Amino acid sequence: MANSEKSTLQQRLPIIIIVAVALIGAFTLRDYLSFESLRDNREALIEFRDANYLTAVLGFIAIYIVIVGFSLPGAGVATLTGGFLFATFPGFLYNITAATIGATAIFSAARMGFGDKLAAKMESGSGMIKKLKDGIDENQWSVLFLIRLVPAVPFFVANLVPALVDVPLRRFVISTFFGILPGSLVLTSVGAGLGEVFASGETPNLGIIFEPHILLPILGLSVLALLPIIIKAVRGKEGL
Repeated sequence: MANSEKSTLQQRLPIIIIVAVALIGAFTLRDYLSFESLRDNREALIEFRDANYLTAVLGFIAIYIVIVGFSLPGAGVATLTGGFLFATFPGFLYNITAATIGATAIFSAARMGFGDKLAAKMESGSGMIKKLKDGIDENQWSVLFLIRLVPAVPFFVANLVPALVDVPLRRFVISTFFGILPGSLVLTSVGAGLGEVFASGETPNLGIIFEPHILLPILGLSVLALLPIIIKAVRGKEGL
């Protein structure tokens, strides 16, 4: 019994650490991982980038991974920073790479701590819980892309939910990388234009992703992701 409890604690330790760091970071790092902090330190960051480009790239990616992996505040600011320091391209490649690695880290920790056991319980259950699990299993690609594309779904939620329903790691990584491309590209391009924003003393329009010319194409992709689910549902009713 003691060994079993120790093994369970070891499995859950990574997600426990992530939750603890996330809670501490929410109260202690918010002022440091902010747009104001980027604005106030922009000249020092540019100087460091120009003098140590490779180190700047690797350091930026590492910090971004930590922010996402521990669900710290500032992921949006990190994406803007990637555009500000490294332009839209290759900045958005650095952004999506770091975001995918960080998301995979928290996904793996959650799956190790709770996901496998919870998925097994859902699989062996009955009623609505079993139907929910079966529905997700039958449409995993569509659901995974959908939760990445819809702006209203928080990023950390999209990282945790797949871990709790036994989504394969490979499928999670692929859907995350490609699913965050549209939103990341938009925010990175906003970051690339921050020089003019800083010069005019304004703040960036982060709500640009909800403007029609940006939001409608993303919603269109969401509908495409949803289409297989709709087709299966219609065919199921026809079969009845």
